[in-house]
Amino acid sequence: MSRFNFEKAIEKLDTIVKSLEDKTISLDESLKLYESGISLINSCNNAIEEAKKKIEELSEGKVDLSDE
Repeated sequence: MSRFNFEKAIEKLDTIVKSLEDKTISLDESLKLYESGISLINSCNNAIEEAKKKIEELSEGKVDLSDE
């Protein structure tokens, strides 16, 4: 399983938004892009939530840094 890359997902979202703003693509293609965008947004939100959790754990001293 490949590791999620937040920065690449944001770049892909930017590309999707630009494509959706292009009024020459078909409705079917727009829907496919929209669906891909929603999936990427959900993945990004999950990554952000995991990062927040990690920061909270580090701030509260719940993580043993010697293991990492």
